[in-house]
Amino acid sequence: MACSQKTMTDKNTDWPDANAPVAETKPYTRIIHQDTVIDQYFWLNDYFKKGPGSSAVIDYLEAENAYLKTMMSGTKDLQESLFKEMKGRIKKDDESVPYYQNGYYYYTRTEEGSEYFKFCRKKGNLNAPEEILLDVDKMAEGYAYFAAVGFNVSPDNQLIAYGVDTLSRRQYTIHIKNIKTGEVLQDRLSNTTGGSVWANDNRTLFYTSKNESTLLSEKIKKHRIGINTADDVVVYHEQDPSNYIGVSKAKSGKFIYIHSQATTNSETRYIDADQPNDPFTVFQPRMENVLYDVIALEDKFLILTNLDAQNFRVMETSFERTEVINWQELIPHRNDVLLEDVDEFKDFIVISERKDGLTQLNIRNLKDSESSYLDFGEPAYTTYTSSNREFESTELRYNYASLTTANSTFEYDLETGEKTLLKQQEVLGTYSPEDYVTERIFATARDGKKVPISLVYRKDLARNSETPLLLYAYGSYGNSIDASFSPNRLSLLDRGFIFAIAHIRGGQEMGRQWYLDGKLMKKKNTFTDFIDCAEHLITEGYTSSEHLYAQGGSAGGLLMGAIINMRPELWNGVIAQVPFVDVVNTMLDESIPLTTNEFDEWGNPKEEDAYMYMKSYSPYENIEAQNYPNLLVTTGLHDSQVQYFEPAKWVAKLRATKTGDQVVLLHTNMEFGHGGASGRFDYLNDVALNYAFLFKLEGINE
Repeated sequence: MACSQKTMTDKNTDWPDANAPVAETKPYTRIIHQDTVIDQYFWLNDYFKKGPGSSAVIDYLEAENAYLKTMMSGTKDLQESLFKEMKGRIKKDDESVPYYQNGYYYYTRTEEGSEYFKFCRKKGNLNAPEEILLDVDKMAEGYAYFAAVGFNVSPDNQLIAYGVDTLSRRQYTIHIKNIKTGEVLQDRLSNTTGGSVWANDNRTLFYTSKNESTLLSEKIKKHRIGINTADDVVVYHEQDPSNYIGVSKAKSGKFIYIHSQATTNSETRYIDADQPNDPFTVFQPRMENVLYDVIALEDKFLILTNLDAQNFRVMETSFERTEVINWQELIPHRNDVLLEDVDEFKDFIVISERKDGLTQLNIRNLKDSESSYLDFGEPAYTTYTSSNREFESTELRYNYASLTTANSTFEYDLETGEKTLLKQQEVLGTYSPEDYVTERIFATARDGKKVPISLVYRKDLARNSETPLLLYAYGSYGNSIDASFSPNRLSLLDRGFIFAIAHIRGGQEMGRQWYLDGKLMKKKNTFTDFIDCAEHLITEGYTSSEHLYAQGGSAGGLLMGAIINMRPELWNGVIAQVPFVDVVNTMLDESIPLTTNEFDEWGNPKEEDAYMYMKSYSPYENIEAQNYPNLLVTTGLHDSQVQYFEPAKWVAKLRATKTGDQVVLLHTNMEFGHGGASGRFDYLNDVALNYAFLFKLEGINE
C-alpha cells in the first residue's frame, strides 16, 4: 500500500456547530503551607467518594460523551473503516508459542469470532490430546469487561488457580479449578492482585490481598484448600503504605518469596516451598536507598542490587547466610550498562542489560564464567526473555521486535548457540517491512543531555514541514519505552504520518541516572526533554508545529498536560489517555488508590518544598488563558490507577479558561477502567477514535 497523502484535504475542515458542556462550579478551598487554592470542580469526584447516587457527575460525563459523538460525527465512517482495517490485520484463529513446564506444554489459542481465548495444555509432546483448562470465551459471556489472569497450575498438575476481574478495578477474585473433574471449588479468594503461588504440598496457596478502599497490596495470606477463606492466615502485613508487595516462587521450585518494594528500597522474605507452615525469614532487612532481587540457583542465591552500584551489579551468597555482610560480587557495576534482570537456569544465567538506550541479552555459563551477547542488527528494537519456566532447561526463550519487525519468539540453545525462530506475529494483508524505514536519532536537551528518539515511517514518504508526526512518550517510574511493533500503527503510517518515541528522562533507557533525573524535584526534566525532542524534529525537517501531534497515557498523560501548558503553540493536537493531571490534590488524598505508593516518585505534598514544586508543574494547577492545541482526553469511570475525575476536572477548567477555538473533547468509557476494553478487538474502537481525531485535524478523510 502506497503512502496515501493524496487523500488529504483542506486542513481547516469545520467542526460541527455544537455547544460544549459547561460544568457547574462549586468553590472548594484548599489551604496548606499558607497557600490558598480555590478548586471550582472538586465536586466531580463525588462519584468516587459517594458512589452511584452521584447523578450530577454521571450526567456531566454523559453530556461530554454526547458532545464528543457530535463533534466526531463526520468521522463515523472513517472510524468504522479504521476498525475493520486494523481488525483485518489480526489472525482470528491463532495460537501462542507453547512453553514447557513440569511435563506439559501450555499455550493459549483464539478462535474466529471470539473476543477472548482458551488456555490449554498437552502432556509430554505437542501431538498429545488437548486439554482446555480455561475457556475464557465462555467465562466472559454476559460481561462487558472480563479479565482472567494469574494462571497457576499446582505442582502435581491437578489444580489451577486463576484471578477474575469483571469491573476493571484490578480487584481480582481467585478461583481454583480441579482440572481432572472440571469442578470449580467453593474456595473464593476475594480482593486480590489475581496472582498466587502453590506450596509443594499442592494444598496451600499464597496470595496478595488488597486494602478494600486504597487498593494497596497490603497483606500476604495463606489459604488451605477447603478451609473457609475467613480463616486464611496473614503471613505478612506490610506496614509501610509506600511499598508494593507480592509473592512468587523460585524457578527451581525450592523457595517461596515475599517481596516488598518501594521506588528506593526493597526487602525479601522466603521459606522452603516444602514447608508452607514455616515462618518466613527475612533475607536482608530493608536498607535505605537499596533495592535487591533474589534469584535461587542450584546451590546458592544471586542478588541483583544497586548497593554501592547505581546501575546495579550481581552478588552471590550461600543458602545459609543471606545477610548483606556475606554477599560477594559476581558481576561488577558498570557506569555505562544498566543491569535490569537475571533469568536463571541450572547451568546458565541470562542478564538483561541496557546500554546506550538499547536492550541486550548477556548469556553467562556458570561452569566456566564465559559470557556472550546475542546480536540483533537493527538501530532501534526491543528484546526480553519470555516463558522460561524450566530450571534445568538449556533452551532460552526470548522475544524480539522493532518498529518494523513484527513480534517474534526465538529459542536459543545455550550450549550450542543455535537460534531458531519459533513464531513471528502474522500481520494479515499486504504488510512488508521493506516498505518502512526506522531511525534512531538524538536530540540535545537544554542542559546538554542527548535524548534518543526512535522513528518509523514509510519509505516512500515525502518528509518535510508538511509531514504530520505523532510524538509519543511516558517518562516515569523508570519504565523504558522501547521501539516495538504495532500492526495498528500501520493505519497511521500508511496515511502519511511519522511515528516517533522520545526516550525522555523519567524512564530508564539510558541507565538508572536517567530515571533519577526525571523524578521528584527533577521531574520537569521529563517535560523539557519532550519539548526539546519536538523542536529537534522540527529543526531537522521531519515536520512543523502545524503538523505536530503528541500522545501519552497515565503518567504520560501528565506529560501531555505539562507540555501544553508550557508550549501550547508547539502542537496542533494532543491525545491524553487516562491522564494523571491533578497531581497535588491526588497526592494529598491518601484515600485515593495508590497515592501513598507514589510518594517516592512525585514527593509528599505535605512537605512544603515538594508541594510547591508539584504545584509549579501540575497540569490542572497551571491552566492559563492562552490558545491550547486541539485536545482529545480519554478516561474510564472505573479507573483504579487515575480516577476519572482528574481528566474530567481538567477538561472543565481548560474549557472555562482557554482562549481560541481549538476543540477540547472528553471521552469517558462508562464500563471500563485504566486499561480500556478487555476483548482482543473491542479496544480497536478506542484506537480508531484516536486516529480519526488526528486525521480530522490533518484533513485526511479516508
